[in-house]
Amino acid sequence: MKRALTAVVVAALAVQPAAATAAERPGLSLKVSVSAQTMTLYEGRRAVRTYPISTSKYGTGNKLGSLKTPLGRHRIARKIGGGAPLNTVFRNRVNTRVRARIDRTSKGAPEDLVTTRILWLEGLERGVNRGGRIDSFRRLIYIHGTPSEGLIGKPASNGCIRMTNEDVAELYDRVDVGTPVLIGP
Repeated sequence: MKRALTAVVVAALAVQPAAATAAERPGLSLKVSVSAQTMTLYEGRRAVRTYPISTSKYGTGNKLGSLKTPLGRHRIARKIGGGAPLNTVFRNRVNTRVRARIDRTSKGAPEDLVTTRILWLEGLERGVNRGGRIDSFRRLIYIHGTPSEGLIGKPASNGCIRMTNEDVAELYDRVDVGTPVLIGP
């Protein structure tokens, strides 16, 4: 009897579906609140996780060279850095194999480095964040890690959306290319 029960349990476990990958989970999206300095991951209408972030210290805007965080509908166009150790520095989206020293004070790190992971955003609204001198992808707008973790929760970036290194690594594994990102005031 015990053997038969064990066989039934093993058979039942064998047919259980594997956990869904990010691409298979329906309705994943991100919503950035510039005023609250947060980004919330949604699965359908259900908030799954809210992360503290840092948007631009220059406010919101869409012009090339403004160093402002663009508003509107975006999507993750590219993912860069999977598997890199936490705090890895990226220059021009290339892994330098150097690890940044993390500053958890309110002073911030001396350089505006991109660390750990990059989620490169593409604007979806022509005339708002897509095309010409307002194109978020051409402006190199990313969601990325930062060595200035002590400034997370305050506007401090040069246009991108900064996260702690642990948070951006987690988020990177949860979302996929194509995930919608709404950046709001």
